[in-house]
Amino acid sequence: MIDHYPSAVRTGHALPAQAPAPTGSRDLVLAQLSSRVLASLPRSDQRRKGLQYLDGLLTVQGRKSIRNIAKLLGTQASEQNLHHFISDSTWDWVPIRRALAEAVDDALPTRAWVVRPMTIPKAGQNSVGVGQHFSAALGQTLNAQRAVGVWAASESASVPVNWRLYLPSSWHTDDARRSQAAVPEGAGEESLYGCAVEASRETQLGWGLPVRPVVFDLDEAPEPLLETLATSHAPLMARVGEDTLLTVVDRVMGGREQSTLPAHRIMAMAGNMRRPVPGRRPLPGMVKSLPLAAAVRVELPASARGSEHRQLVLLGMGDYGSRWPAELWLSNLTTVPMEYLARLRQLTARAARDAAVVADRVGIRDFTGRSFTGWHRHVTLASAAHAVTMLGDPARHLPHMAR
Repeated sequence: MIDHYPSAVRTGHALPAQAPAPTGSRDLVLAQLSSRVLASLPRSDQRRKGLQYLDGLLTVQGRKSIRNIAKLLGTQASEQNLHHFISDSTWDWVPIRRALAEAVDDALPTRAWVVRPMTIPKAGQNSVGVGQHFSAALGQTLNAQRAVGVWAASESASVPVNWRLYLPSSWHTDDARRSQAAVPEGAGEESLYGCAVEASRETQLGWGLPVRPVVFDLDEAPEPLLETLATSHAPLMARVGEDTLLTVVDRVMGGREQSTLPAHRIMAMAGNMRRPVPGRRPLPGMVKSLPLAAAVRVELPASARGSEHRQLVLLGMGDYGSRWPAELWLSNLTTVPMEYLARLRQLTARAARDAAVVADRVGIRDFTGRSFTGWHRHVTLASAAHAVTMLGDPARHLPHMAR
């Protein structure tokens, strides 16, 4: 469970002084950011290969495979050396992710940690964590890897800073495949929700980063996450399904207090409470529309909550003239304006767009190896390449998100 962030941060280890957050052209940002995030690599040749790999991710056209990166580098690094650096070396990716998160948090600054899944289609059965996954968006079953990323998000930019790879149940008992993919013994059975919680907890609690709202942009919040929302003292928000049962405690609902109803019905009855969301600008490439939002105080039904529980806010969102509600979100941030919650939700759109436009361009899904460690090292360096692209854009402005 995610809980008690402030005390955990206060008791964390002091961080060493860091270089200023990188700004400027891509090459300058690459030099500054790589110097900061690769500082934990113990050997100079590892830091050199890390910089070469980053440059390859940013420069290679098409698939960002180790082979294609090695071709670009020519005599600077052979394919075998790069493969060893990514898949078989012993360097730890966690300090690199932490340094990346600190640099990005300084530069944006971060408004929330957006937690979202990533699906990586695969052709074979040997890539670590590969399994059958039904995609609701595509309406078909995919052979794919699934992972959860934690994104440092502001209104103008977002960067993935931490990752957790989901291992389907078929991988928990298949010792041969686990051995072939070098899956560590500690990587046990875990739901996609469990991956999301652990990744977000490590990012803030484990690394001592500033307390920010955590926004879970999963397909639908499972029951354990609803209980976490109701009991945690950390600022949380999660997408919920239409059929999620909630108890209305808001007096403005006109006699519906204490009624336990599906979330979509509650928000349908609150249709006359909808208000325009001020200050929300459409992302580039998106059609401009009038966004509307409404908020209702709710609780979990008595049968679904533990002894300790808190009131929650059900947020409905949609566009004028479209289906209402188009989205449903639940948060334990009950003392902030509705507009603030609506703008937190907008950060998930920022992360989704940056994932499609930038992260895929720098090869976040392009690792062709099979090992657990290789996958983690590749997505770590691809995340750093993503940060270079975002922070090196001179036209990007990073306004503060007023609360």
